[in-house]
Amino acid sequence: MKTILVTGAAGMIGKAVVEMLLSKGYNVIATDKAPDPFGGNDNLSYIQCPVTDKDKITGILNGSKVDVLVHLACTVDNDFPSVLSSDEEKESAAVDKYLYKAAVTANVSDIIVMSTHQIYAPQKTREPIRESMTEKPSTIYAKLKADSEKALAAALKKSSVKGVIMRVCPIYTKDFTDNLKAKIYDPKDGCAFVYGYGDYGYTFTCLYNIVDFINGILTCPAGISYPGVYNVCDSKPIQAKEIVETLRNDHKIGAVMSRNYGSDAVKGAAALFGSKAAKTDYRYNDLSIACSNISYDNTKAQRISTFRWKFTNTK
Repeated sequence: MKTILVTGAAGMIGKAVVEMLLSKGYNVIATDKAPDPFGGNDNLSYIQCPVTDKDKITGILNGSKVDVLVHLACTVDNDFPSVLSSDEEKESAAVDKYLYKAAVTANVSDIIVMSTHQIYAPQKTREPIRESMTEKPSTIYAKLKADSEKALAAALKKSSVKGVIMRVCPIYTKDFTDNLKAKIYDPKDGCAFVYGYGDYGYTFTCLYNIVDFINGILTCPAGISYPGVYNVCDSKPIQAKEIVETLRNDHKIGAVMSRNYGSDAVKGAAALFGSKAAKTDYRYNDLSIACSNISYDNTKAQRISTFRWKFTNTK
């Protein structure tokens, strides 16, 4: 069975991925700067170290006959606070300068990397965003991930290693709702809000769709060409009113007010220009496009996975 190295294994995404890999019988080497959250498992080797520890990570790659690198470290969601600090920026930026080269040198067969939907340029139409569309990262997090994608491309240029980039929309589970709440909650007013009846939607990614997609890459039949960039996200946007109703039923939200989109859109557009929050807060809600129903097309990724998880059946 293959040996998989997972960075960022103690984060929300990493834990779910490692648990899936172990259930499938893979040998897993998990690394994270946090203590081991898994307990004992014969197929798991947990090494507590930051992914910036070049000597230790390179030593693992060179000494363990790793088949696949799943690089999840320096992602966001519940692993970082919503606003990225300069130290977190430096930590993320430092990693990919050596990691992909080290993996290629160690003769891994595949590298699977997590990136972000924020890499795409703002869309002026409601046409679903596909992997071929223009890239224009504007947030700090998006620029870090764009640089990571470029570093991977450079490392693979003269290599037979297969690279997969997952451009992931904001993540949720039944219990992790911070990204959902960010779209309908105004911290200044201290309450949730909707425009009109809340019939506009946002594209999110159920955590378990990411897990299934990674499993799909690892089990891809021989002869199928799978390297490349994928939008990894739910197949349908989640409406604002669905978020409100679900969080209210779970007692995770209080009062909800109705707001005027027109005035908020003007304020949002004005605030966005040169706004520090828009650049540093990856959960920033741009009110000027809140009702645009911008969606991301995961048709390409559906060749790898069924994307069976959605807002109504997540766990």
